[in-house]
Amino acid sequence: MIRNYLKIAFRNLARNKAYSAINVGGLALSMTCGIIIFTLVKHHLSFDDFHNDTDRIYRIVTEEHRESIEYENAVPTPLGKAFRDDYTFGEKVARIGIFTDQLITIKGKNEIKKLKETEGLAFAEPEYFDIFNYPLIQGDKKTALIQPNTAIITEKIAKKYFGNENPMGKEFFLDNKIAFTVTGILRDLPKNTDIKTEIYVSYPTLKSYNSWLGSDDAWGGINSEMYCFVRLRPNVSVAEVEAVMPAYVKKHRPTSKNVHHYKLQPLSEVHFDARYGGAMAKENLWVLALIGLFLIITACVNFINLATAQALKRAKEVGMRKVLGGVRSQLFWQFIGETAMITLLGAMVAIVLALGVLPAINDLFTSQMSISLFTDKYLAGFVLLLIITVTFLAGAYPGLVLAGFQPVLALKGNLSQQNVGGFNIRRSLIIAQFAISQVLIIGIIVIMSQMRYAKQADLGFDKEAMVMIPVGADSTGVVMKTLKNQFSQIIGVEKVSLCRAAPASGNTWTNSIQFDNQTEQVNFGTNMKAADEDYISTFGLELVAGKNLSPSDTVREFMVNEALTRKLNFKSPEEAIGKMIAANGGSMVGPIVGVVKDFHDHSFHEEIGAVAIMTYKQDYSNYAVKINLKNAKSVLTSIEQAWTARHPDQIFEYQFLDQSIAEFYQTEETMFRQIQILSLIAIFIGCLGLYGLVSFMANQKTKEIGIRKVLGGSVSHILWIFGKEFALLIGIAFFIAAPIGWWLMNQWLQNFQYRIEIDASIFVLSVTVTLLIALLTVGWQSIKAALMNPVKSLKSE
Repeated sequence: MIRNYLKIAFRNLARNKAYSAINVGGLALSMTCGIIIFTLVKHHLSFDDFHNDTDRIYRIVTEEHRESIEYENAVPTPLGKAFRDDYTFGEKVARIGIFTDQLITIKGKNEIKKLKETEGLAFAEPEYFDIFNYPLIQGDKKTALIQPNTAIITEKIAKKYFGNENPMGKEFFLDNKIAFTVTGILRDLPKNTDIKTEIYVSYPTLKSYNSWLGSDDAWGGINSEMYCFVRLRPNVSVAEVEAVMPAYVKKHRPTSKNVHHYKLQPLSEVHFDARYGGAMAKENLWVLALIGLFLIITACVNFINLATAQALKRAKEVGMRKVLGGVRSQLFWQFIGETAMITLLGAMVAIVLALGVLPAINDLFTSQMSISLFTDKYLAGFVLLLIITVTFLAGAYPGLVLAGFQPVLALKGNLSQQNVGGFNIRRSLIIAQFAISQVLIIGIIVIMSQMRYAKQADLGFDKEAMVMIPVGADSTGVVMKTLKNQFSQIIGVEKVSLCRAAPASGNTWTNSIQFDNQTEQVNFGTNMKAADEDYISTFGLELVAGKNLSPSDTVREFMVNEALTRKLNFKSPEEAIGKMIAANGGSMVGPIVGVVKDFHDHSFHEEIGAVAIMTYKQDYSNYAVKINLKNAKSVLTSIEQAWTARHPDQIFEYQFLDQSIAEFYQTEETMFRQIQILSLIAIFIGCLGLYGLVSFMANQKTKEIGIRKVLGGSVSHILWIFGKEFALLIGIAFFIAAPIGWWLMNQWLQNFQYRIEIDASIFVLSVTVTLLIALLTVGWQSIKAALMNPVKSLKSE
């Protein structure tokens, strides 16, 4: 019997090639997206789940309770040691400082290698390798990082630095000044980990690299590179630990006014919590999963529409089978078998397509995902479940319709569309398809508009033609000033400043300040920006009160923004001039000498905060160079020559500021591309179904069209017959989609402090795009039917 079902199913597929192709194509596309999205979700959910006792591993993070809650994934450098000394909650506690884009030099017998490690280098305590089970294949993890100037590197780095030689005991240099000896080799890191650092050096050496960060007394601020991980003892709860934290803060940060709250973040949340720099918000994963579900539903809707529309063609077949003793259940399972064959074909095509597009998906997500049904039991199970679900979701209703035909009516040819579910069911399904498509189109328009607004809005400073160049690892104050003067003399260089970072930058230093000689700190964080006296002219910052900073190498005075003066309750910026500020635990003291107009110091996700700018050469890490773009290539070549002459053992790098600002919105840009691609696929699948349905309607109405033309009906009138119904359905779909789209995108926009308004133009554009797409889809078949010779039309039946 099963063999007979398969034979009949194959014949039906071969007889209706166009409809079969539409069904297989739609299901294949939707299932491809389903497989890719499942792989993506599974990949992200697996991050750092391979460690032992993951349920007991936490990262200590900071909440700063000021006017609003600010979140930091880092902690003050001394916190880890103090936590270990003061409490017994932690079975293991480890501090780690991760510094990216470090210069590594390997001095071989015949050559000197200079490399920039983009994933950086980590100063780690030995306990780090007790908390995380990264296996060492050479060396002892308990002793490898105890002594200063020792290092553990991965197999990959060992090969990269030392080739086929035994790396144990070999040396490399950090920034050409600190030598490290390799004392351990780590197995290459898994793909699904957030800490991708492949070079770990002994924590005691941090003092040689940065004396302030290496100090166990530097409670005054939080550096974004310094982290602390803890594995709690069994049966110790998070609530127990966090209950003692207020007393802990009071002991070590007595002037913080209950601002700093230290929390335990589970390791399983590190990858997802956007507040603390998580790489992928779980909400985004669920959005992708929901879109994937929409795609599969859209393809199933196509199948149901086309299957029920064609049911009349099979009426006599069903009537004959019933007369010959066929029962309803047999007919139902026969149709389910046909659906299963189409679904299976779609799944086979989907797997091939998924394997083909996976490299592009990996590039988009900068990931290393793989697809294999033979080694990944979860993926194999998902594909099997998808085939079964789609088979019954798409095939059950048409199967019930076919199996329910009355044999007498079927054989006499007296069945109508009402007997196969009528047009109302198909209309409802088409409305559902277009509603989903319009929600996706509204989403695309809103995201695109917000991204354009963020990129084109006035940030309060000049970002165009601005090049940020690292100062060089071995730079002294004299070298920096000399190079700055050399850059200034290059034709095509307009302005130069020495600074820690640009006005808007991810490289931040948030500090608690004391104001006007008060002993207690203010209740807000201040973004400290070290910069010389040319900073405001180079970036075009507007001075609204007071004067510019005076030339100096140390902190003697401050220039602040309007936001800081408002937070200090001054009625005007002029009132702040001359008031004293103390920062960094009182080590930086000076008067406010100037106030600049507010500028965006972060992305549009965050409100403009308090900013203090001061001269502090120890913290200068970049040259900000404004150039003439007409001669950009020659100017950058001259800058590189001057820089390399001063730093012959280092690698010259630069980045245009507008590019680094665009990186603020990389998550949104990636999400936009995902939704854009998936939306186009959803619309295409919907158009496939619409095309098939219009083709069927054209065949059904062939005689009607012929009669209308004989009676004087025009081509435009015939086109209106086809178009009016679909236009009405799109209109109904729009009224369903508009409030859903508005609510969803309004929720998404809440992630931005500075955002667009969702106005009527977005909805007008959405419905217009949908109408145009439907018009193009319906148009060709409608025109073909309208232009057909009426004599042939009448003869066709």
